[in-house]
Amino acid sequence: MGPIPLQRDTVQRPGTHVGRADAQPVARTGLPGNLLAPAAARRFVRAALAEWAGLGLPAAVGFSDRLADDAVIVANELVTNAVVHAGTTVELLFRLEEAAGDEAAALVLEVADHHPARSVRSERPGPVSAADPDDPTEDGRGLQVVATLAERWGITYRTGLKTVWARLPVDDWTALPEPAAEPELRSGLRTAELLAPTARRALRDDADWAGRGALSFLAEASDLLAGQLDEDIVAALAGQLLVPRLADWCAIWLEPENGGPAAVPRLASLWHRDEDETGQLRTVLEQDPIRLPERVGTGPVSMPWPGTDEDGAGQGADESSSGRAGAALAYRITAGGRTLGAVLLGREGIARVPDGVTALIEDFVRRVGLAVGAARAYTRQATISRILQRGLLPSKVADIPGVTSSLVYEPSDDGVVGGDFYDIFPCPGDRWCFILGDVQGSGPEAAVVTGLARPWLRLLAREGFRVGEVLDRLNRLLLDDAMETAEAAALMVAAAGGQHLPEGGQQLSDGGQPRFLSLLYGEMVPLPGGGVRCTLASAGHPLPLLLRPDGTVRPAAEPQVLLGVVEDVAYESQSFDLAPGDSLLCVTDGVTERRSGPLMFDDGDGLARALAGCAGLTAEGIADRIKRAVHEFAERPPDDDLALVVLQAQ
Repeated sequence: MGPIPLQRDTVQRPGTHVGRADAQPVARTGLPGNLLAPAAARRFVRAALAEWAGLGLPAAVGFSDRLADDAVIVANELVTNAVVHAGTTVELLFRLEEAAGDEAAALVLEVADHHPARSVRSERPGPVSAADPDDPTEDGRGLQVVATLAERWGITYRTGLKTVWARLPVDDWTALPEPAAEPELRSGLRTAELLAPTARRALRDDADWAGRGALSFLAEASDLLAGQLDEDIVAALAGQLLVPRLADWCAIWLEPENGGPAAVPRLASLWHRDEDETGQLRTVLEQDPIRLPERVGTGPVSMPWPGTDEDGAGQGADESSSGRAGAALAYRITAGGRTLGAVLLGREGIARVPDGVTALIEDFVRRVGLAVGAARAYTRQATISRILQRGLLPSKVADIPGVTSSLVYEPSDDGVVGGDFYDIFPCPGDRWCFILGDVQGSGPEAAVVTGLARPWLRLLAREGFRVGEVLDRLNRLLLDDAMETAEAAALMVAAAGGQHLPEGGQQLSDGGQPRFLSLLYGEMVPLPGGGVRCTLASAGHPLPLLLRPDGTVRPAAEPQVLLGVVEDVAYESQSFDLAPGDSLLCVTDGVTERRSGPLMFDDGDGLARALAGCAGLTAEGIADRIKRAVHEFAERPPDDDLALVVLQAQ
């Protein structure tokens, strides 16, 4: 289940307007009952704070970085608790209460779930003071954090609903001094600071920030890094997260993936809080790439300040070439026991980075290593898939005399071999054959079937078998190959203990899935007066459509069973003339079954209607029009391979 659409509103007292002191801003959203909810809650809270700061509300003046971090942590803990222990969808309400009487302004978070019978971990009746120690057991640490950060918290029960709430006072002791700028500019600056997870944190109080903001920082960093599939983007994000939050500058080196001991690490990312210093720092660092030995582990290693020699290391604050002093640390980036690179960072004006901050950075670098490792694994898989895909598909399709063709092929995932394949090739007897197939599934399993089917089809066609006979023999070959694979797997399982043997000769592939194949196969023979004679057959495939110049559309084949399913089947073909101006559209189910909610693109003959509107277009124009219609049918990108072939007689 995906996230429920976010909604925000502002609850107002009669006669008020948004932004006035007596308005009460409220933000609310629904979240799914899964582990994606806490991350969505953290983003939601930051966005709400940024929005309220932009309104210029009086209480928003007290929005400090520390308060923002506390609110994010509390939301994370409450939502996590609701998801883990209730397992239902979650409603999050976040409101800003302005100061009234003796009550100071406060942020109030309410997290409701729909399983009130389940107790809250460390649950206690009524509000709990932040000073009151919570249950110190392992199960209660989440709400212990809430009790520590909140002024008050408690639980409210209603029919079918349990709500855990927490109140955080808006304390303006860390509020920024009002700059000499227009109110719109001031509110805009606060909005940007609160919304951006990489906003500048007060380095003057490392111990407090590392203790209170570390949870929020690491959680948001994990979300940002985990979604990246390019190691250079991971390195760039890591530098932006560290600078200027925890360091004044940061450099990240990455080892070549297939390099040996002699390979030189490359400087993948460099960030400095003062952009004017970046060029000079890069020049110094590129002269001496950093590579930490494995014996140092993953902890911090004290390094000489860039621009100083080794004799200056370990003597407190080193002097840089720019005249600034500071402390520099290096961390080894690892994943799966392998060294992937190193992080070097510096803090100016101090002789030693506090232990709490070094431990936080070490935890962060560990996440960087996991992200780099995942990005490299994806890149390897994508590279293998592209090479395999190029080998499974023809480098060039043949030109059929008297026919123009246009092909569209879009695999759904660049990192996985697609299940769709195509081919157009000449055969003896002045025949040209065309193929459009779709293997069940994708990845290596689909590649195995494609690697068998396309060469077999070429061989059978060139041996002179008729269209129906080609499908008969291909069906038999698929069944025989699947049976041999299943028997080999059964022998291996039996040798390992005889568990989970296939029953009744079930045709299983190496991955345990039946090797089913839908296929549209045909041949064309040019006619003396123009056009071609077309003979084709469809085996479990979306039926080809014939478009006449007047806009009429009809199916050009009869439906028949999938290949690789039934032994005793005789495939039949249909023949017709493709006159000049006629077009034949062949597609895979990535076109016909393209979804938009409960609807599919071909519902109510949707493909035929779209094709009818293509009368008068060239083959390329028809292919482009259908492709665009498929993409525009739904907001989300297609989740299946998309392939179509247009053949137009001249």
